[in-house]
Amino acid sequence: MRFKRSERIVFMTQYLMNHPNEVVPLTFFVDKFKQAKSSISEDVQIIRETFLKEGLGVVKTVAGASGGVTYKPKMGTEEARKVVDEVIDRLQEKDRLLPGGYLFLSDLMGNPALLNKIGKLMATLYMDEDLDAVVTIATKGISLGNAVANILNLPVVVIRKDNKVTEGSTVSINYVSGSSRKIETMVLSKRILPEGSNVLVVDDFMRAGGSINGVMNLMNEFKARVKGVSVLVESKEVKQRLIEDYTSLVRLSNVDEYNQEFTVEEGNSLDKFVQGESQRHESD
Repeated sequence: MRFKRSERIVFMTQYLMNHPNEVVPLTFFVDKFKQAKSSISEDVQIIRETFLKEGLGVVKTVAGASGGVTYKPKMGTEEARKVVDEVIDRLQEKDRLLPGGYLFLSDLMGNPALLNKIGKLMATLYMDEDLDAVVTIATKGISLGNAVANILNLPVVVIRKDNKVTEGSTVSINYVSGSSRKIETMVLSKRILPEGSNVLVVDDFMRAGGSINGVMNLMNEFKARVKGVSVLVESKEVKQRLIEDYTSLVRLSNVDEYNQEFTVEEGNSLDKFVQGESQRHESD
């Protein structure tokens, strides 16, 4: 069966989008369509130019015997701004404020369409890092971690606060919760994260950063390198934050629990998008 170019491009586009950050050998498409490598390379060029023009991501070719084509589904600044605005709109509902200055986020964590967009935004921020895994904390962070890891095509490492028999041998640490100042425990299976891994830490909410600081200390036990920290919501009014280098989609401020009032504003993630765009223009 002979395929038209339009048919080849439709298949290749869908395949690349379903296998992000994975090197797909050109020979895979050559064998699939029984076409010359030069023709497949021309198809890839058409896809690359279209993706770039429409802001759908970056398609790159990798030279060499083990080379091929890879798709990085990056989000543009304008699209990122729309996602942040959508999150702000959703969070500004009055009855979201919980005791202790926390926000109710479970409905966002259970919304696949919105979560996929949030995951793509966070993944774009760290797409060019050499990452081996996405690390998060049970339980609310799991869906967010999966959304980010799906775009990066990486495994999700879930840190728990209790030891389960099904985890096998584990490493545990004690840490001081940034909000309650209580001593709490974090547990991670020895099998789940290879020593020396590069990781991205994601979480849904951060106040003083005690939990994430605990995660970073636990990563030290695995000799893992934390290449980035990204949170959905950060509490702005914190006197002493334990984490300095991080990105957030939105900030929570002016919290008045008595009157159930608060403000949600842009976090620093969009600043990083604008920075990245400026750097790309300079290199061009």
